[in-house]
Amino acid sequence: MRVLVALLLAWCVVSLPVAAAETPLTREQVKAAADKVRADPNMPGTRTEKKLRFKERDDEEEEPEHKADSLGWLRDFVRAVAEGARWLIWGLAALALAWLVVRLHRWVRVRAGGTRPGKAQLPSHVGSLDIRPESLPDDIGNAAAALWQRGQHRPALSLLYRGALSRLVHAHAVPVRAASTEGECVALAATRLSPQAQAFFVRLVEAWQLAAYGGRLPSTAQVLALCGEFDAQLPARPAVAGQDDGLMKGAAA
Repeated sequence: MRVLVALLLAWCVVSLPVAAAETPLTREQVKAAADKVRADPNMPGTRTEKKLRFKERDDEEEEPEHKADSLGWLRDFVRAVAEGARWLIWGLAALALAWLVVRLHRWVRVRAGGTRPGKAQLPSHVGSLDIRPESLPDDIGNAAAALWQRGQHRPALSLLYRGALSRLVHAHAVPVRAASTEGECVALAATRLSPQAQAFFVRLVEAWQLAAYGGRLPSTAQVLALCGEFDAQLPARPAVAGQDDGLMKGAAA
């Protein structure tokens, strides 16, 4: 529109007489010419056009709020994970404390002398040997001697060794375990038996090991001597402490 007005003004100026063109136009003359052009009914007049366009500025203003909304779930997720981790740590700490209390209780019991008498479970077997009293004859020595004289040498020695272990565990409170070896049983028996009974048990173990691992048998005299001394050296019921002291004093005299 402005270009058209400028062209019309130029045409009016050109159409003026030469004399008038030589005279400089004043501002009032130019304004009057423009008004004349605008008043011309043949001119199209002013036209208003509307165009659609994106409001970039408004988008930029709304973008931070949209981002804040989209990150809200992430904040909630992180908060939930942190809360769960906090409870997990408290749970693990409680378990660790309970485990420590149990271990400390066991340590105190061990330092105080172990479990109370009568509460420990006695072994029923030592290795593959059954040492339960009900699995053995009442007179172990005579029963073993009878087996030996019938030619059942290994069963006779096995009966003597099983009977000795049973007497150690059930009558003399020797802490023999299910996995104890012959050497360990000898060492444990030394803390409970008298010297004579300990020497007898050592001879019995040696006779058993000779047959079980060495493939050789002790003499008949040795085996029958063990059978004859069995109940005297390893009685089914331990002797009273006073009686033991009297026997030891008599032997010393």
